[in-house]
Amino acid sequence: MQEKLTFMSDGLELSAVLHVPDSRKPGQRLPAFIVLHGFVGSKDESHAEIQARMMEEFGYAALRFDFRCCGESQGERGQVRCFDQVADAKNALTFLAQREEIEPSRIGVVGHSFGAAVATYAAGVDSRFACVISSCGWGDGERKFRGQHPTPEAWERFTGLLEKGRKHRQETGESMWISRFDAVPIPEPLRRNLSPKAIMEIPVETAISMYNFRADDVVGDISPRPSLFFHTANDSITPTEQSIRLFEKAGQPAELMLVTGTSHFPLSKDDAPRTKSMIKGWLDKFFPTA
Repeated sequence: MQEKLTFMSDGLELSAVLHVPDSRKPGQRLPAFIVLHGFVGSKDESHAEIQARMMEEFGYAALRFDFRCCGESQGERGQVRCFDQVADAKNALTFLAQREEIEPSRIGVVGHSFGAAVATYAAGVDSRFACVISSCGWGDGERKFRGQHPTPEAWERFTGLLEKGRKHRQETGESMWISRFDAVPIPEPLRRNLSPKAIMEIPVETAISMYNFRADDVVGDISPRPSLFFHTANDSITPTEQSIRLFEKAGQPAELMLVTGTSHFPLSKDDAPRTKSMIKGWLDKFFPTA
């Protein structure tokens, strides 16, 4: 069962879809996941929707939603700030915990890419999240961007855009907009995995927000709640070392899974049978439905 709904976050109405397994019995309260989408992406036709459907298939309820300024949610389109997204995740948990279908003490958070960084940070600062699954996430914005712009020329071009954007803001009071791929390069063959509702241009302030965002600083506070850092090996979008470092900084019980043979979208059609089984095995051990 899927129900389209909305909830409030800092005065903004956010668009969401609640997944509840058909097997739920009347009066039963289920463990659940908040599902966070990727960089200026969408809850719909995306890796977030795949994750939500997967959780429903496994017997969990799942709430996928559009961050403010994205998708069908309110807020100036594209004006994304990392700590606003953390607030959205926390407000989503507050909303979901009030639903009659949900066991409020057993709500985890799962995110992909940008959403994984937000999920990790949110779980680090809010103990109400019962567990976290980070899929191809990152923990240090500056180090992540250095990996995404690895040559001296590419780094100079990227940081030059940030500086130009700062000056533009100071001189005009308005944002300078750039292609999302100038901030986060994505190889052409992998762009088909983006939601058709994803935003293609961002203000420089969004990239600066990501540059300064460090889930590394709070990941150790998730323990003793369980965490899974799931990443594709040799990821061509978000450097794999980001999840390795998060795992090194996390307290137990934490687990790191690196998947070869695919890049950045581990639940895409060809890889899902294998990668879903790996995630299901972790859930059965550390956050079972029963």
